[in-house]
Amino acid sequence: MARKKDTLLFDTPPVVAAWAAAGGKKESEGPLASDFDFLTQDAGFCEQGCENWEQAESLLQRRAAELCLRKADLPRTRVDIAFAGDLQAQCTASNYTMRELGIPFAGVYGACSTMAETLALAAVFAAGGMAERALALTSSHFCAAERQFRTPLEYGAKRPPTAQWTATAAGACLVRAHGTGVPVRSVTFGRVQDYAVHDINNMGAAMMPAAASTLLQYFAATGARPQDFDAIFTGDLGEVGSALLREQMAREGLPLDNHRDCGCLLYDTQGQDVQAGGSGAGCSAAVLCCKILPMLAAGQLRRVLFLATGALMSQTTFLQGESIPGIAHCVELGGAV
Repeated sequence: MARKKDTLLFDTPPVVAAWAAAGGKKESEGPLASDFDFLTQDAGFCEQGCENWEQAESLLQRRAAELCLRKADLPRTRVDIAFAGDLQAQCTASNYTMRELGIPFAGVYGACSTMAETLALAAVFAAGGMAERALALTSSHFCAAERQFRTPLEYGAKRPPTAQWTATAAGACLVRAHGTGVPVRSVTFGRVQDYAVHDINNMGAAMMPAAASTLLQYFAATGARPQDFDAIFTGDLGEVGSALLREQMAREGLPLDNHRDCGCLLYDTQGQDVQAGGSGAGCSAAVLCCKILPMLAAGQLRRVLFLATGALMSQTTFLQGESIPGIAHCVELGGAV
């Protein structure tokens, strides 16, 4: 393993050996519905005994983890460590998931960037010989997030065009130090950026500077160019943030002609009433696990960047009038081996 500025490059790349995506009703109506491993029409998981949205999210995340391990034919007792996080206060969805799974657990909070962060940490542990098998996962739930960050659903607040729809979704990846799978070539841990955006309904604008910053750091460290990749996936800037990112990178002399955003892939932004697209930690996680990794494994994509972005505010800081800082972490994924 070598470090170049903020990027860690793996001499012997660890591999994503298995993955699984779970989603809810809105996701079952979107363009990627057929690619999910599990979909439910009951986002509350009432038949499973859940009494609130927060319990339902934990169950959804656990379902993704269990499906991932089942696809890998690996019992949970053989997982060395799990990196997991979510949007709930103190990452409670992940805490309760790990209470049931009983795997050594490191909680992670990166807001909507959590999937890239957990995947990056799992890859570092595997490449560094600290774990032979590491689990990386995250989730979000529309109802739980709205209750925590904005207003109760019963309030019926009107959503502006810049708003994004928090995905009821989860994604899980099993990273192995060796073996068959999709190689993780490098990871870049981002730096917090704050461009004084205060609008809680415009996450794309708040997170875009972090996406640009991390991409620029990666390109400076590696000498790579955007055209070296089949696709550069961000998550989740939505339509507003994606347009801003393309404008910014063009000004930097690095136009992103191959850019795609997970928030614009998960839903039909014209027909599903999601305003500027999807968001939430589960959005990019689900797209990674149901679309990006399968395409890499099948050879339909050769080399991609997975760049998940997060807005690092809380309800408390928002009510105090603070601006919204952003973070973005980047994972370089190669073709199947």
